[in-house]
Amino acid sequence: MDKQFRFINTPLEGLIKIERNSISDHRGYFSRSYCKEELKEIGCNESIAQANFTLTRKKGSIRGMHFQYPPHSETKIVTCSRGKVIDIVIDIRKESATFLQWHAEELSENSHISLYIPKGFAHGFQTLTDDCQLMYFHTSLYEPKSEGVINAFDPLFKIEWPLMTTEISQRDYNSTFLDSKFKGIDIL
Repeated sequence: MDKQFRFINTPLEGLIKIERNSISDHRGYFSRSYCKEELKEIGCNESIAQANFTLTRKKGSIRGMHFQYPPHSETKIVTCSRGKVIDIVIDIRKESATFLQWHAEELSENSHISLYIPKGFAHGFQTLTDDCQLMYFHTSLYEPKSEGVINAFDPLFKIEWPLMTTEISQRDYNSTFLDSKFKGIDIL
């Protein structure tokens, strides 16, 4: 069987861009979004516990930066199935060589690219078009008491959001900035 995925390392160790093979004809295309066997190649040995969709209506909206504390830390595979977003990931793993560094990838319905986001990363995105839909596969169930939020505008990161912000939840907007006491999360 031909491989359906091509794995590309990013500057953040463990954060992997997945290029999905697509088969096209006059009707459109077919593209696999998840394959347990192929994902073992990059160390994804956990089962998917939950799959979620988001729809964000307005261009310029920001969602994030979200993560879950242990013992509910999760690996995510994120795909944009409609529209176009800039997807941002921050390494918050304790003692990581890329601790507090961030990386951006443009995801769109036409790019056939997903992001493999391991445990210990905060994740968010800004919509570059109206009506963006994202699909998430999670290796852990959502646990509200374990959810963490990093402010998307924290000056520590200097994230370069490409558009003026049009919408953001009050929870995300009002989340506090990190201080020198934040030493990262231990994902073990």
